[in-house]
Amino acid sequence: MSRTSDVTSPGGRGPSDRICGRTTDRLYRRCVGAVGERVAVNNFDQLIERVAAKAAESERLRPPVSAEAVDEAEDRLGFRMHPLLVALYSKVGNGGFGPQNSLLPLSGSPIRDGEEAAVEGYLARIAAADAWWAWPEGVLPVLDWGCAMFACVDCRSNDGTVLLFEPNAISGHDLSQAWFVDAGSLAEWLETWLADGGWYDEDVVDPGFGMARWAEVSARL
Repeated sequence: MSRTSDVTSPGGRGPSDRICGRTTDRLYRRCVGAVGERVAVNNFDQLIERVAAKAAESERLRPPVSAEAVDEAEDRLGFRMHPLLVALYSKVGNGGFGPQNSLLPLSGSPIRDGEEAAVEGYLARIAAADAWWAWPEGVLPVLDWGCAMFACVDCRSNDGTVLLFEPNAISGHDLSQAWFVDAGSLAEWLETWLADGGWYDEDVVDPGFGMARWAEVSARL
């Protein structure tokens, strides 16, 4: 995983130092032409199998969603989700697995009190836009880290870049300071979780890196 140490959050600490308490075959092949007419076609069978095996250990795991539920969610969102994210929800489960067994449900009732499902959370943030608050279109919150921090998937990127929204890093009202790149792709993010190597894992001792800021943030807000 590529990390850079030139940009860190306040105090030179990584987000792990501040975290509270310490995705039918057709769904594998989907257009994610977020930029022009480009289409990404991927098959994530092997990765999904390994994710499903580890997810089965979670007591929070919910049954997978149907293709119809995915279509409904995308209609509400107004964009197509990344194909690997769709595979997680349709082949592994509707939340309750992943890092800290905390992947949000796609829609509907939350797993934990105080949380929102991914679709509802996204729509609420988009609707709340005002003079200084804005949420980038196509960026779906998929995991609530606590302390107002979220893991999000950029569904406009071909690789499904995983972003960290960390508002505690904001100085004043500059929201661009709150966005970092956790992983260059959703697949990479999942591989890190499978290897127990994420910054959020208790066994990872002071990784000593700073996440790079999301370069596209100013153009997307």
